[in-house]
Amino acid sequence: MELIIREYNLKLKHTFTISRESIDFQPSLIVELRNEGFSGFGEATSNPYYKTTVPVMMQDLEKIRTLIQNTTNETPEEFWAKIHPYLKHDMFALCALDMAYNDLYARQKGKKLYELWNYSTNSNPLTDYTIGIASIEKMVAKMQELPWPIYKIKLGTKEDIAIIKELRKHTNAIFRIDANCGWSVEETINNAVELKKLGVEFLEQPLKVDNWEGHKEVFKHSVLPIIADESCIIEEDVSKCHSHFHGVNVKLVKCGGLTPGRRMIQEAKKLGLKTMVGCMTESTVGISAIAQLLPLLDYVDMDGGLLLAQDIATGVTIDFGKISYSKLNGTGVTLI
Repeated sequence: MELIIREYNLKLKHTFTISRESIDFQPSLIVELRNEGFSGFGEATSNPYYKTTVPVMMQDLEKIRTLIQNTTNETPEEFWAKIHPYLKHDMFALCALDMAYNDLYARQKGKKLYELWNYSTNSNPLTDYTIGIASIEKMVAKMQELPWPIYKIKLGTKEDIAIIKELRKHTNAIFRIDANCGWSVEETINNAVELKKLGVEFLEQPLKVDNWEGHKEVFKHSVLPIIADESCIIEEDVSKCHSHFHGVNVKLVKCGGLTPGRRMIQEAKKLGLKTMVGCMTESTVGISAIAQLLPLLDYVDMDGGLLLAQDIATGVTIDFGKISYSKLNGTGVTLI
């Protein structure tokens, strides 16, 4: 098996701002695995919050190139278990590799990945479209640029309620709110009351990651469901979120790929938690991997490719929230 590593700098359509940063370009790592005429693709983006850079990911993969390339006939679960000890300090790199291996494995079996897993796509959820923090005028303009059935609104300002009141005047779409750890307990409980009146479906990660007493308080008193994001990173975190959140947002780059991501979703379901998968600002490579998990999910945020000025791949397509799969096997990705 051959390992090919590529580095990209993805240009965004608009400056993307959340409560802790703004970006215009997104560095991204693409992993390709080739074997017997087939290729599988995976992706992981850099992320300052998690102290992850593309050069570091590349170095970590190069260190185990021989181990990767000597792989033969292992299942994705076996491959992940073999590689994990070497990349447990770099889940982002592990994610890109795991995505690529799952993609390759399914293509070699002559099936789409969700078909290999025996998932039915009849009831797939729609994806939201993210509106980053900006002036109200710019946020309204972004919504008008792309009419959508569900918007995920980034908040964490002093004018959060005023922003949603103004945005509501321009659309009947469902709103989801992501404060990216930017609120206090009192703010969250109070804001939830007003936001519910304004057609908000749920709140994502309003408090700082380690404020577990606060999470518990909000869980008890919020009139809106609370979804964990930054507080749910790896498999062990799912059980911690039980009785502190109403659901979990699994990010594949954080947990190490599709293989552990599926386990996290199944664990969440057993605990009665709502299930969601979210994306980073990534290309259609990563988005097409997420799409394979749609049959397991209550909610999905997989709009990363829509935020780009120019994509680097083809794969799944998205129209007014609805995801359509590629005709190709695996995750259906082709690099442009």
